[in-house]
Amino acid sequence: MSTLVTAVFSILLSVAAQFSLKAGMSSDAVRLALAQPLSLRTAVAVFSNGHVLGGFVLYGMGAIVWLGVLSKWEVSKAYPLVGLGFVFTVLVGFMLNEQIGLLRLAGVCFICAGVFMVGKS
Repeated sequence: MSTLVTAVFSILLSVAAQFSLKAGMSSDAVRLALAQPLSLRTAVAVFSNGHVLGGFVLYGMGAIVWLGVLSKWEVSKAYPLVGLGFVFTVLVGFMLNEQIGLLRLAGVCFICAGVFMVGKS
């Protein structure tokens, strides 16, 4: 597998982790727990939620895959690709009917331009 494909896969794992964490933190059980005074019970409710746990697992997998990228590329070349996470996040958010305004879309375009320039350097 090429290093670029490996990097994109790692980024996609991180994007999936974000949406999994969001689903967990938006669940009724977690919201109810967070409405109570902070306690061990609150932490257990949050960290035992399947989506929250899944999000952490996805982040861990993404980090392990990212190590493969770092073993082959300089950090100054690899790390700007993380900006593609913004693009993928906006795309998935759009598919999930999140509001994507013009300013956010313009920002993502600037990020893409920066990633492109770094990739060509």
